[in-house]
Amino acid sequence: MTTLTASTEIKQHEVVSPQQWIASRKELLRKEKEFTKLRDELSRQRRELPWEKVEKQYVFDTPNGKQTLADLFAGRSQLIIYHFMFGPGWEQGCPSCSYLADHFGGSLVHLANRDVTLAVVSRAPIAQIDAFKQRMGWQFRWVSSFGSDFNHDYHVSFTKEEMASGKLKYNYDALAEFPAEEAPGASVFYKNDAGEIFHTYSTYARGLDILVGAYNFLDLAPKGRDEDGLAFSMAWVRHHDRYAEGYSVDPKAQYAAPKIASSSCCSEGHHS
Repeated sequence: MTTLTASTEIKQHEVVSPQQWIASRKELLRKEKEFTKLRDELSRQRRELPWEKVEKQYVFDTPNGKQTLADLFAGRSQLIIYHFMFGPGWEQGCPSCSYLADHFGGSLVHLANRDVTLAVVSRAPIAQIDAFKQRMGWQFRWVSSFGSDFNHDYHVSFTKEEMASGKLKYNYDALAEFPAEEAPGASVFYKNDAGEIFHTYSTYARGLDILVGAYNFLDLAPKGRDEDGLAFSMAWVRHHDRYAEGYSVDPKAQYAAPKIASSSCCSEGHHS
């Protein structure tokens, strides 16, 4: 049983006849259909965005050696990269990113057969990534951008100087501060027959909500996401191997900075 806050209490609802319930449900259905059509239109506009050509050569560390951004397409023309918060020397990957990544596995074969490759990128060295990936039982492709500008260029990693300056660029805005040197996001790329690569889209913060299937299920349930009473909305999330019967959630808990592994010897840095 999860311990949360008073927000877990459901207000008293009106109890009505079946006919009245159907009438109320049909009115909501009308609004849901409006939302669906608006989402379809937004998706169309997303596909109509202009592209920017990727001129820089990015190289990643993988279990099979060095690979370029072009290699990550794996023979397909479309590539979606999830920017997973896992920095050099971190004890483990971000719980919230892990919650999202738990949804990737079942999508891989379907995406591959629609000319889309899904890959995950973090700045943690590949040995750290592989160890955590094995612990979590994931099968998706996960590579390291350690020593590369990739994360910085796509505004999901911040240097110590940026963190100290109070001038961070995230989610297309200038922020005075951010709670960690790594941030979540997703970026989309297209590769044409000539091998040219284009950046077509990136999204951050709550723009990633649509990728979280469990949230969509919770939105159907009477209590919803049940996060309104939490100081940090995702304080309830655990790595899937860290939930336990009777676990509790402190509603006053703030975002906790990632712990650095005691055996870490990773150095910070990136290059062009």
